[in-house]
Amino acid sequence: MSEIKPFTLAIPQAQLDDLNTRLDLARWPEKEPVDDWSQGTPLAVLQDLVGYWRKGYDWRRCEARLNALGQYKTEIDGLEIHFLHVRSPHGGARPLIMTHGWPGSVIEFMGTIEALTNPADPADAFHLVLPSLPGYGFSGKPTSTGWGVEKIGRAWGVLMARLGYDRWFAQGGDWGSAVTTAIALQQVEGCAGIHINMPLGRPTEADLANPSPAELKALGALKHYQDWDSGYSTQQRTRPQTVGYGLVDSPVGLAGWILEKIWAWTDNQGSPFDALTRDQVLDNIMLYWLPGNGASSARLYWESFGSFAAQEVSLPVGASAFPKEILPCPRKWAERTYPNLVHWGDMEKGGHFAAWEQPEAFVGELRAAFGKMG
Repeated sequence: MSEIKPFTLAIPQAQLDDLNTRLDLARWPEKEPVDDWSQGTPLAVLQDLVGYWRKGYDWRRCEARLNALGQYKTEIDGLEIHFLHVRSPHGGARPLIMTHGWPGSVIEFMGTIEALTNPADPADAFHLVLPSLPGYGFSGKPTSTGWGVEKIGRAWGVLMARLGYDRWFAQGGDWGSAVTTAIALQQVEGCAGIHINMPLGRPTEADLANPSPAELKALGALKHYQDWDSGYSTQQRTRPQTVGYGLVDSPVGLAGWILEKIWAWTDNQGSPFDALTRDQVLDNIMLYWLPGNGASSARLYWESFGSFAAQEVSLPVGASAFPKEILPCPRKWAERTYPNLVHWGDMEKGGHFAAWEQPEAFVGELRAAFGKMG
């Protein structure tokens, strides 16, 4: 049961042909009666992306890239976990497990792997473990309840031990931040420190009575999220099965659901493709479409939405605040959540998908943070 098995992606051509047929037969709604994204993903933007998906996109390129990096599966608590394991050529590299979020995948980290594993200075090197969350990517789909972030955090500890790492670090954003925080809160054996690019904190009454500019920004972002940007999470944490039917059956519906969040959560000038290429976006969408995990990925909201509440972490913590994070957290709030905050980075550019959008800055932050943890 503890065996680690190499995994090679080889999607049958019939599955890609089925995708193309569904794209060809898509039933489109009328154009939105506004000239912006205020009603969701615009018809013209999605039709353009789907046209490229059908005629220009090459899944086999992405498949070959993932296979070349080294993919594996192992069973933990009855569930098959998919992960990339990319060892550094430098023997003294720090082991690091990095966890993606929704609507992301291991694709988020593709632009960071070479710099993290094979830097010019061996002191900056990491052995990388990049798992797919349960119900995401090519990991198994839980058939019973209980796979919340606390259990996932413990499972990541089992995974690192199986790989032979007795002292390691953890990193994450979005759900990855919640899982990484759960590792630290549970003091999972072997974890020596964490870095998060979605730090959490809450204001005190004194903060609310006399907020600083950073606190006003954070409070405004929270109100915007609650008023205009949280419909997806309400649906996924209350009725994930219902929304899952459309996401698993319709590639156009899935793409529209995900693309809206990429637009809303990246640091862009009006288009999601200011921040990410069409290939990057579609590589990620394919890791939802091919395994048919629109429902299984949404269930993590049902399991663990309350786990995003700030809780005090005693382990060493590094945090990076990117300016277009959906729920910005001022350093003052974060210092109460992370009393052992050894690194804080205020970044100039980037949004919610830090590693994906700003890989060089992200790598620099990890080097700085974990360099202070020994």
